[in-house]
Amino acid sequence: MNDLAVGVPLPRFVQIEPVGQCNLRCQMCPITWRKDGPPWGPPAFIEIETFQRLVDGFPEISELQLQGMGEPLLHPHFFAMVRYASERGIQVSTNTNLTLLTPVRAKSCVASGLHTLHVSLDGATAATYQSIRRRANFAKVLRNLDALVACRNELGSATPQLRIVVVAMRRNLDELAGIVILAHQHGIDTVFVQHLCHDYSDAELPDGYRAMRDFVAAETLLGEQPARVEQAFAAARTAAAETGVDLRLPRLDQQPRQRSPRGCDWPSNGAYLSYRGDAMPCCMVSTPDRITLGNMATDGIPAVWHGPAYQAFRQALAAGEPPDVCRGCAVYNGTF
Repeated sequence: MNDLAVGVPLPRFVQIEPVGQCNLRCQMCPITWRKDGPPWGPPAFIEIETFQRLVDGFPEISELQLQGMGEPLLHPHFFAMVRYASERGIQVSTNTNLTLLTPVRAKSCVASGLHTLHVSLDGATAATYQSIRRRANFAKVLRNLDALVACRNELGSATPQLRIVVVAMRRNLDELAGIVILAHQHGIDTVFVQHLCHDYSDAELPDGYRAMRDFVAAETLLGEQPARVEQAFAAARTAAAETGVDLRLPRLDQQPRQRSPRGCDWPSNGAYLSYRGDAMPCCMVSTPDRITLGNMATDGIPAVWHGPAYQAFRQALAAGEPPDVCRGCAVYNGTF
């Protein structure tokens, strides 16, 4: 263990995947081809004891993102996990497609101590949304959103804070302003738009990701006419100004953001674990079939965090020679 490894303290931000499977088949998501859960394997749910052991193993943790590639609300003990962390003073957030919300779950969202709930909504019309989020029902998601807002108001709670998250691409670009207006109409005051722009250019890319690569190539805004993109972004900004919605739009100029002297700092400042405890450099990697740095559930958190795989990965980033899995990353390239 060298000085670089020892000098990286355990992170305060941790992302743990509670579920590695999903009820939807979104076109930009590789969950369909993941081999460690259904339909190829058993249910991909984290064991509650494993979750508790992992949370307890990060002594300085202050923020937990309880979400990975799957749909968190599939887990029968999801809100028990939220309560376990929130009762320890940890700020817990998650991301959901909101298709599985029920009145009981709506109350649990509020009562469990969940701090922030990100709701994926990639269209202002049913046709666009359902062409992206396959197996979802647009009207049902909006009803569920209304029910959650009503439940939060009924219980007099400021949490969970609600945010609409949009993956921008060519097919929904012209609906960004409509999504902002829709958010306002349903009582949501924050819309976070991210760009579909990971090119999955890894040399050793798993088979299923090749379909993902083709979809990204066809839908990325980086190849769209700049005038069309700016017109859509301007309309979204106008809608946000008129409704008071806090809007975040991605950068598309492909000029890297100012990075720290060590390069991308995700593998030094945050941990991302699969439902089985597989450690990955960051959430942009998506699934452990692309790269793993060890298993924190079986081998221990400090042993993996300070181990040779993490060490080599950080050194490559610090040297300006990013690992192959990072080269097409939207966060690394500043276009997220």
